[in-house]
Amino acid sequence: MKAAVLGATGYTGMLLLRILSTHKEIDSIAAVSTTAIGKKIERGDPGLYNNIKGEYISIEELKTFKADVIFSALPHLTSLPFYKDFIGKSVIIDLSADLRYEKQSDFEDAYGTDHSDPRFIGKAVYGLTEWYKKDIKNAKLIANPGCYPTCTLLPLLPLLKEGIIGGDLSTTALSGISGAGKKANINNLFVERSENCNAYSPGRRHRHQSEIQKELDYTGKKSDIIFTPHLVPLRRGMFVTTTVHLLKKIKDSDIEKIFADYYGDSPFIKVSKDQIPETSHVLGSNRCDISWEICGDRIIIFSVIDNLLKGASGQAVQNMNIRFGFKESEGLRTWGDL
Repeated sequence: MKAAVLGATGYTGMLLLRILSTHKEIDSIAAVSTTAIGKKIERGDPGLYNNIKGEYISIEELKTFKADVIFSALPHLTSLPFYKDFIGKSVIIDLSADLRYEKQSDFEDAYGTDHSDPRFIGKAVYGLTEWYKKDIKNAKLIANPGCYPTCTLLPLLPLLKEGIIGGDLSTTALSGISGAGKKANINNLFVERSENCNAYSPGRRHRHQSEIQKELDYTGKKSDIIFTPHLVPLRRGMFVTTTVHLLKKIKDSDIEKIFADYYGDSPFIKVSKDQIPETSHVLGSNRCDISWEICGDRIIIFSVIDNLLKGASGQAVQNMNIRFGFKESEGLRTWGDL
């Protein structure tokens, strides 16, 4: 099968190339870039060694490649305009936010600008794999979630849908610096980030808040999330803590059963009451690790992911595997780095 990666020199694009280069079902890969056309791929990412030969190509050259699947690892607002001529010809997996919303007004409220092409609003399947697997199997357009929504939603959705939790949800999310992407930004410099931690865009100001809220609303249960992200001095990794009221008296064993019912067959969800997860446990893997602590009439829920894998490139490949009928875990790791 043929795969193409748009934005192949960014962090998520580079990781996509690395994953696809060892994927048993991928025979040929095209790396598309506007900044490195004609440059050898192995020079752009020496970490690939000899896995991928050839050069970065232009979007025009991609037209003769005839890709079965195209991954777009381009920034929000520029992604859809770049690949839209390929819609209907290849399966598109978009890692930007351009297709994540079902309503134009919701996208424009979150991103503060007009949508680039409203014709495609609501046409994509939201790629939170464990929740939309049936829809992903037949999708032509897949909108990969952001890392914050993925790490926040996976532990909350089963408990909310089962009526265990509800009302106000207070979420604190810690993200590694790579979540901001591969770009020149003074705030991301080592001197600025080392020995430093800060909150930003708190409450309803962060653009991922509405993405998380709409998915919570689809459960049909009432909730209101207050989301506060923090940037921490990690290269990669994400830790999310959510505190919420319990709507009924419940035991740890009840929580375990709910997670087992929803995620028992999911290769990338690890649930453990006995250990609060850490970002180091999932580094380099496509896992989301989940734990919790019941505190009277409240529950504290913990979850961690590698923001560049389960939060981006890994989940995108997981969605490709589901879409094309491959083994769900093909090319992806369930174990983290030491």
